[in-house]
Amino acid sequence: MEIDSPSATDSNLSDMNTSSSNVTASTTAPENLGEPRTSEEQEVYPIAVLVDELKNEDVQLRLNAIRNLSTIAMALGPQRTRDELIPFLNESIDDEDEILLAVAEELANFSEYVGGPEFAHYLLSPLENLASVEEVLVRDKAVESMNQIVSLLNASQITHYFLPLLKRLSSAEWFTGRISACGLYAAGYSKCTEEQQNELRTAFAQLIQDDTPMVKRAAAKALANFSKELSQQQLISHILPLFLRLTNDDQDTVRLLTVEDLVQIAKMLTPEESKQYLLAPLKALGQDRSWRVRYMVATHFNELCEAFGEQITREEMVTLFVSLIKDSEGEVKILSIGQAPIFSEKIEQSVVIEKILPCIKELVIDTNQHVRAAVATNISGLAPILGKDLTIEYLLPLFLQLLKDDFPDVRLNIISKLENVNQVIGVDRLSQSLLPAIVDLAEDKQWRVRLAIIEYIPLLASQLGVGFFDEKLLSLCLSWLGDAVFSIRDAATTNLKKLVEIFGHDWAKNTVLPQVMEMARNNNYLYRMTTLFALTTMATSLTSDIIKDKVLSTVIELVDDPIPNVRFNVAKSLEVLAPILKQDPATAELVDTKVIDVLKKLGQDKDVDVRWFADKALLSVQGN
Repeated sequence: MEIDSPSATDSNLSDMNTSSSNVTASTTAPENLGEPRTSEEQEVYPIAVLVDELKNEDVQLRLNAIRNLSTIAMALGPQRTRDELIPFLNESIDDEDEILLAVAEELANFSEYVGGPEFAHYLLSPLENLASVEEVLVRDKAVESMNQIVSLLNASQITHYFLPLLKRLSSAEWFTGRISACGLYAAGYSKCTEEQQNELRTAFAQLIQDDTPMVKRAAAKALANFSKELSQQQLISHILPLFLRLTNDDQDTVRLLTVEDLVQIAKMLTPEESKQYLLAPLKALGQDRSWRVRYMVATHFNELCEAFGEQITREEMVTLFVSLIKDSEGEVKILSIGQAPIFSEKIEQSVVIEKILPCIKELVIDTNQHVRAAVATNISGLAPILGKDLTIEYLLPLFLQLLKDDFPDVRLNIISKLENVNQVIGVDRLSQSLLPAIVDLAEDKQWRVRLAIIEYIPLLASQLGVGFFDEKLLSLCLSWLGDAVFSIRDAATTNLKKLVEIFGHDWAKNTVLPQVMEMARNNNYLYRMTTLFALTTMATSLTSDIIKDKVLSTVIELVDDPIPNVRFNVAKSLEVLAPILKQDPATAELVDTKVIDVLKKLGQDKDVDVRWFADKALLSVQGN
């Protein structure tokens, strides 16, 4: 059946080209510059400009012309857009993929410019051409745009315009058209008559059995969406045999796509039907000879469990999951490990202990470091499922083992997830078991591991209490202030600020500040710099009295430091301290008597950077 949509005639294109040259002449000839265009010229001007720009050698200019199609169409009006612009696009299609992609994208929302939904079928013809080109991105965008347009069509338009188009693409000699056809079957199915729907199911079945692997892949990819449009009986009688055929295809790239189809089909069937028709294919895919197929099963494993239902998951899926988590390929194991916590929630606790934990125990010593890193990331998710006693019995030894792993990412991942375990077994038990390992990691040669420990310290401190913290961890926190890596020193200062917020001002005044201030007299200038960083960072969590008695004098002591970097950081510190002192009437006078005088002194410094920061701080302090 031939499509009835109009096409541009040779005379139309000739007229448009002639008009284009005439308009160009009239706009470039000097004698015509001051003359207004005639009404005829004004009518043809937009399409003429488009013609000129689409013939330009510069791809960017042609692309800009396509991006302005909606403006051109508004100028032309719906009738001329249908009669001239759409046929012109249809017959003057560019050979640049970038241009074709832009056309396919623009036409998706073009129905209002051709006169609304009742004329939307005019847009199908240029998109049909785009759906047959070589470039995948262009074809995919054309199919996406066509699906958007088909949603606007009525039953008559579907019958007279869309179905003939779909038939042409489905039987196209070149495979690209057949690939695009696969993605169009679901869009118009619900608007077809029963007889038309029967024909669509038959035609889709032929695409699934196509000799070209690329077409079969496209059909397998589209099968899930097409299945949503069918009744349960149609699914079982028409689609299921075709699906089973795809699961046994010679190409693993086809078989792996059937996993997502299986999820969708299982959602539409009852648990009993899923067990009858789909369980055997799923097990076969889970043990497929290609690791890519097994990888896809592992990726969607929990979705498959939800689709099959609780009973089948408990009775049938454990064995399959164990085979995936013990797979020979590291990529499959990593994906399976990621699914383990959620899957364990769906099965009985005793099964987790008997079947899943032995697998996890083996993976903790797996030769693949990335597998061990994945275990470290996900193992803590099992703690809430097992509860306190079983976590202590089964998981805690594995945590300690992972904390000693040679690969830094493993240690990093286990530390970053310890909060989940802490919530289950309590900080006392956690600290007793893990504290020695944490202390060892605080001196780890990998700075990212040390950084992760620093970030974990405030959480640990808030639950350990001040006594335990001062005895076991305070010296560790202060040692980080002298770390060779700036990121560690910077994180250590932020860490002290958080600890002050947890333990209070008195703790800061009596315990931390004396030791930090002692660093201001260190021979290494980096220690003196870090002192300023730490005092400035903590300042916002301290009272004005503490700043007056402890902090300010230490900062001012460094005003004559021989190192310029230290001196300009004194200026930066005073800029932060001054507003805090001003808030309290008892300390406000210090700003005028001490802070401003010091900044003025630094403003006369021999170093240009010191003078710049001092002037900046002085302006800020005096302005406030």
